[in-house]
Amino acid sequence: MMPRPQALNAIRADTQSLGFDMGSPELTGSLLCTLAASKPGGRLLELGTGTGLATAWILKGMSADSTLLTVDTDAQATAVAKKHLSEDARVTIKTQDGLELLKALQGESFDFIFADTWPGKIDKPELALDLVAPGGIYIVDDMQLGWKEQIERPVTDLILGVWEGQRRLMKLLETRTDFVCTSLEWSTGIMICTKKASIT
Repeated sequence: MMPRPQALNAIRADTQSLGFDMGSPELTGSLLCTLAASKPGGRLLELGTGTGLATAWILKGMSADSTLLTVDTDAQATAVAKKHLSEDARVTIKTQDGLELLKALQGESFDFIFADTWPGKIDKPELALDLVAPGGIYIVDDMQLGWKEQIERPVTDLILGVWEGQRRLMKLLETRTDFVCTSLEWSTGIMICTKKASIT
């Protein structure tokens, strides 16, 4: 495992105090850091800031001339991210509906999109996919639920909704000839998709 982001321990402490339990694990963070480093001078987008755990890893991998736009609807969670990360001029942290932001961004392009919330992954993933620049990457996590026929927690309507959203996303990606994708049964379940520079 590579060295952790400097702010990670403080973010984790505030995350625990807040009772927020949906942050990305360090395995996912390390992968995001590695992928972010592959886009020097890039435009990066994170859907689902949370308290900034994954955001910190993305920033650690980014070059000095890259920029990161990250969004979440949870004002309490994004307040933690802003507290620890907003001094980094490369990042813009927005507290708003992710779907509204995706609609407003149509016509623009990003070299890296990490979708860690419903908008852009479970809800209207095509809006995020259409923003990926040729050669850019689209990453989603928390895909493991859809691979497990049995899980330890109760199967709630929310989990059923996630499973259905995962199936819709995978079906959509199967029809998108402009992307190549790999699924990894690792960490929380990762899917990495790269947009082709040209369709062959």
